[in-house]
Amino acid sequence: MSENPSGTTNTQAQIPYQAPANGWRTFLTVWITQSVSVFGSALTFFSVTVWLTTVLYPLPEQKPALGIALSAVSLAFAIPVVFGAPIAGAWADRHDRKRTMMAMDTFNGLLSLTLAALVFTNALNLPVLVLLITLFSVAGAFHGSAFDTSYAMIVPERLLPRANGMMQTIGALSGVLAPVVAAVVLSLPALARQGHLPGAFGASLARLANGMPVIVVFDALTFFGAAATLLFLSIPSPVRTDLRDAAGRVKKSVWADVKEGALYIWRRRPLLWLLGTFTVANFIAGPMNVLLPLMIKFNLAADWARRGFTLETALALITMAASIGGVAGGLFISAWGGLKGRRVYGVLVPLVAQGVLQALFGFSPILFFSAGAIALADFMIPVMNAHSQTIWQIQTPRELQGRVFSVRRLIAQISWPLSTAIAGVVAGLFNPGKVIAILGIFLAAFCALQLFNPYLMRVEDKESLDRMAAEAAVASAAPDAGK
Repeated sequence: MSENPSGTTNTQAQIPYQAPANGWRTFLTVWITQSVSVFGSALTFFSVTVWLTTVLYPLPEQKPALGIALSAVSLAFAIPVVFGAPIAGAWADRHDRKRTMMAMDTFNGLLSLTLAALVFTNALNLPVLVLLITLFSVAGAFHGSAFDTSYAMIVPERLLPRANGMMQTIGALSGVLAPVVAAVVLSLPALARQGHLPGAFGASLARLANGMPVIVVFDALTFFGAAATLLFLSIPSPVRTDLRDAAGRVKKSVWADVKEGALYIWRRRPLLWLLGTFTVANFIAGPMNVLLPLMIKFNLAADWARRGFTLETALALITMAASIGGVAGGLFISAWGGLKGRRVYGVLVPLVAQGVLQALFGFSPILFFSAGAIALADFMIPVMNAHSQTIWQIQTPRELQGRVFSVRRLIAQISWPLSTAIAGVVAGLFNPGKVIAILGIFLAAFCALQLFNPYLMRVEDKESLDRMAAEAAVASAAPDAGK
């Protein structure tokens, strides 16, 4: 089948898509159940960290081994998400997205039950944990690709910014609540053994070494609940007619789908500029995981010690402030709905503000000022993410979103592990606060310059983007035509 200049098949020519009449209600149902599932996973991963630090490597002299273990778990989660995204995106465009979500939720639920059983029987070790986390991450990559491309099928275009804002609140809200709830649940068996939880419930809990099995079983139930809910919902998937020929033979491989997603972005340079902006932003955000604890330990030590804080409570304050800022930003963009036009300003202006606030945070010697600065900085993240997601959803045909979004995710996030590795070296040589501040200034300056980038300013002009793609397609086919 031939391809028209816009990059979509002729049978899929620009017919406006209409979301189902009850699409917003369907989205709300999916959003609630998936939010509960994300919260359950946040509880699990917090308990895993506690298990590593207090059970597997509890001694001070085990600090190097603990560091390696934490790194191994982090990489086991990050690598499949980043590098598996293109395959997962191609899968989402080839298969029923609702069934993919159900299958991955069910698979993750079974993995959670396996993890709970291993903890309960004291059979869990680091290699097995890394394997389980890797499987969680692989399933999450496929689930995420299906989910990210599903709600554009059920939410009316005018409500997409609001839906994107609500999506941004899921992780941030979990970041606020999960540490507190997990800490309480983990302590329940000890409280039961001390007689504070009488009755059959307390007697059952007293048999556990800690509350981790309870947390992981709860996580499994949230996965199964999310999968069961999808059974009763209608989530359409685009119908592709370009995968097989008239005889029913497969004519496009998965790798061809990945290439198609990459070419869709490459031939639309304004989208590439938008993606490049986020690649820079992620490169700057990556080191924060390394630099933030060091800044609190060294740059803010005099202030939090004077106020009677410990390193742990100071770190908790800053972390919760950031999460609260993220929740507030998600609620704000959800209530507002975002800009109706020129959404690129809704991306760049918050990024400039975030860079300025990050610089203020890095230069600050005062704990509470730092908490306020990082809360405002994280407030900007859902605002700019919601506007960016809306631009991509509107500019990318729904039948291509899995392929395009997965390549987009790979390129945008690939800078994170690189900058994190660099930060590990830089943090030992320079003042961590000043490094954070310099990175913030660079982000603000780079994004401010993008406001004058003529290519990026055309990112919402679909006719211009499609014309650009058609010209690029003709140019790339010209050498073949002369052969």
